Amino acid sequence: MVNFAARYGVDADTCLLGTGVAESALHDPDMLIDREQEMRLIENLMLALPEVPALGFELGLQYNVSTFGIWGFVLRTSRNLREAFTSALRYLPLSTAYCAFTAFADDDEFGISADPGMIPRHLRQFLLERDTATGVNLMRELGLSGIRVHRLEYQGPAPDHAARIEALCGIAPHYGRTRNAIVLRRQDAEIALPMYDAHLVRLLDDQCRAQLERRQVLGLSGQVRQLLLGPAGLTASIEDIAPQLAMAPRSLRRRLEEEGTSFRQLVDAERRQLATRLLDGTEMKIDELALQLGYGDTASFNRAFRRWFEQSPGEYRRRAARVDGPTSDR
Repeated sequence: MVNFAARYGVDADTCLLGTGVAESALHDPDMLIDREQEMRLIENLMLALPEVPALGFELGLQYNVSTFGIWGFVLRTSRNLREAFTSALRYLPLSTAYCAFTAFADDDEFGISADPGMIPRHLRQFLLERDTATGVNLMRELGLSGIRVHRLEYQGPAPDHAARIEALCGIAPHYGRTRNAIVLRRQDAEIALPMYDAHLVRLLDDQCRAQLERRQVLGLSGQVRQLLLGPAGLTASIEDIAPQLAMAPRSLRRRLEEEGTSFRQLVDAERRQLATRLLDGTEMKIDELALQLGYGDTASFNRAFRRWFEQSPGEYRRRAARVDGPTSDR
């Protein structure tokens, strides 16, 4: 993403602002960037390039098989595209995808559908388009011998940049559909891939499993954060969240304690992070911002903000304005 932004004249410091990631760390192959850091980078990219149509889709087309390391090799060494993507979905967290993907098939077609419901609303369209564009590019690269994506489907109405998506990938998206999906003809999905190696597939499967275990360090608290940032929202209680994890509230509370945190701490951390993003990147009024963060009144939000930063939201915004230039003080 940093390299992509550079093509539009956006420097690395702008991309990494507020992420806590140093530019030098991007060259460390063992460095793991967490969800919150990547989302902040995406927000920076969107704010820096608001005039670029279909920005997320164009970004997604930059990803190829080699981008993904072991996960990409699983794709490349599979028997065919159907097996490649069915296998890869087991280890989807090793990819850059934020959408939840599932495979589907019938007598005529095979495809993968994308559900962006777990993505924060203000990033949902960008990441849906990035993830589906990446899928289109991977299918094309693996297909090699002229296999084409048969259809690209999206729910909802066509955006203003629909023509730009077609220009970028040569496929006219179909809108108003019941799913977001990349569809192949089944006969194309079952064409043998030239690098198929059954032994290597098993070896890479083991390595993917080990790498996935390493990356799941966020454990249950990470799942709770995803729900708070996604469909549940920051107004959700532990009683709302627990059933979505197939747990009783008491069990969820105990498991979070075992991970050294609590539901209240997780909500507080997400509110704190989102508060600074909204104060930095919008002119939203403080009372509206408080409601957005799930507070019953502005006074409660002001007290929480003082606890976090030892200053009021208005003071925080004024100081940011002095650094970054004029901003509406509300």
